[in-house]
Amino acid sequence: MFACPANAQSDLSPIPQVSDQWRFELSPYLWAPAIASTLSYNDQYIKSVDQNASDVLHNLKSGAMISGEAHYGNWGILGDVVSATLQKTGAIPVTPQPGVRISLADKSTVQNTIVTTAVTYTVIKNDNAYVDALVGGRWIGTTSTINLTLTGSTAFSDSKSMSTADPIVGFKGRYRIADSTWYIPFYADIGSGGGTTNVTWQAMLGIGKTIEKWVDIALVYRGLYYDMDSSKTNGQGLLQKTTFQGPQLSATFRF
Repeated sequence: MFACPANAQSDLSPIPQVSDQWRFELSPYLWAPAIASTLSYNDQYIKSVDQNASDVLHNLKSGAMISGEAHYGNWGILGDVVSATLQKTGAIPVTPQPGVRISLADKSTVQNTIVTTAVTYTVIKNDNAYVDALVGGRWIGTTSTINLTLTGSTAFSDSKSMSTADPIVGFKGRYRIADSTWYIPFYADIGSGGGTTNVTWQAMLGIGKTIEKWVDIALVYRGLYYDMDSSKTNGQGLLQKTTFQGPQLSATFRF
C-alpha cells in the first residue's frame, strides 16, 4: 500500500512519449532579458537602447510571451511569440554655447515582436534524452520612436519601423538527470538570408522539473541575437545589432 506513491513517482518521466497520436504543449513564460541595441537613422548610428533586466521590467509597458507545440509521431510543429513595448525617459545635457547649459527631455519607445515557427522531427528518443531537429523561420518587427523636448515644445521627433524574416535551422530537446523528474532543457538555432540579416541566432539552456504528467516548470537562460546590414536597405535600416539575453521562467502544460 505504501509503495504505490513511490511507484507512481518513478513512472513520472520528463521525456516525451512518441506515438501515433496527437500531443500538444502550451508554455506561457516570463523572459526578462537585458537588451543592447544599436539603431540607425538616416545613415547615423544611435545607441538608443541599453537596459539591464531590471530596467526592462521597470520600463515594460505591455507584453505577451507564449510558445506552443503539436506532435504526431516523430513529426511536429512549434511556434513562439514574444511581444514587448518598452519606454524610457531621461534627460540629455546640452551646451548650446559657452557658459550656457540646458537639458533636453528624452523619451524613447521601442516595440519589438518576434515570431519563431518551425517544423520538427525527432532524431533521438530514449529513456534519458529527447532531441528534435528543426527547420523554420523567424520574423522580427521593430518600431522605435525618439522624442526630444525643450521647455514643453518638441525639438526633435522621429519614428521608424522595420521587419524581416529569416530561415533558421536548429535543434531542441531535454536530458533527464539521473532517472529523476529533473531535466536539462536546451535549444539552439541559427539563420540568415532574410534580405537585411547578416546572421541571427537563438539559444537556451537551463533546468526543469516535471511536476505531473500534464505540467512541468523550467528556468533557463535565453539569448537572441540579430546583426543587420543597413547597406542592404540603402542605409534606411533601423535595427543594426541587437542582443537580448536573460533568465526565463516557464510553465508547460501538456494535453
